[in-house]
Amino acid sequence: MAEGIVTERAGQKITVYLPEEGRELRGVPLGKVRKKEKVFAGDIVEGRVVDSSTFAIERVKERKNLLVRPPIANVDKVVLVSTLKNPEFQNFLLDNLLVVYDHLGLDTVVVFNKVDLLDPKEREELNRWVEIYRNAGYPVVTASVETGEGLKELREELKGVTSIFAGPSGVGKSSLISKLTGVELRTGQVSRKTERGRHTTREVRLIPFEGGFIGDAPGFSRVDALNFMEREEVRLHFPEFGRYQCRFSDCLHLEEEGCEVREAVKRGEIPCERFKSYLKMLKVYLPWLSEVCKEE
Repeated sequence: MAEGIVTERAGQKITVYLPEEGRELRGVPLGKVRKKEKVFAGDIVEGRVVDSSTFAIERVKERKNLLVRPPIANVDKVVLVSTLKNPEFQNFLLDNLLVVYDHLGLDTVVVFNKVDLLDPKEREELNRWVEIYRNAGYPVVTASVETGEGLKELREELKGVTSIFAGPSGVGKSSLISKLTGVELRTGQVSRKTERGRHTTREVRLIPFEGGFIGDAPGFSRVDALNFMEREEVRLHFPEFGRYQCRFSDCLHLEEEGCEVREAVKRGEIPCERFKSYLKMLKVYLPWLSEVCKEE
């Protein structure tokens, strides 16, 4: 049997890419697959070429993971795209996404896009956020489709893996993918009134890219980490917390005695922005934090 990867699932439409032949065919599920299994983008399938345009799917191979939003299987890496402005940066949304995808066992890359729009003062603000996330342990790329900044670095991150681009609507995910792959995707603009992007991507589509695949996912404006994990687990997905050893192994870094993470925040070793996101995810308010993290 031949082997392929499902590059698109939109309603009843299934598209299968055959790597050995370098072409896409219409996928048609047969037998048990049609009756008992649902086929997702990213699925590795086995079957046979029926004619010049049709691939009969006879088996779906075991998945290493399956994301719910967007519905896509066998993802290796998630590119989380944000912008400092147009639309305005939402660090709490980014922090939630980083926590959720780490919980799901996926590698992440943080991308700040549209950096060509920034004036010198805004660029300083961007550099501050880049330092925060790099110091936390995340790969960070600053990018611009207009100037080409960061595209070579991003290309290296995506070689040979199946990746999806995720983040709020309007941050330029589709434009980045189009620039990298040469495949034109529909793009939208940011509303002047709401400062938010308009949704343009409705379905997941995987595009062959340098030994792997790139997927464009629908934009979103809200994610709650507690919908994916227990409250006690959130702390495990802030990598900078793991550098400190608290007195108690189950320390939540709130008011516990001997909490080294809390002391690191007070010393300025853990940025207030990240710790505030953590507390917001747990829906906790700590009075002492207002003194430590005074507004500039």
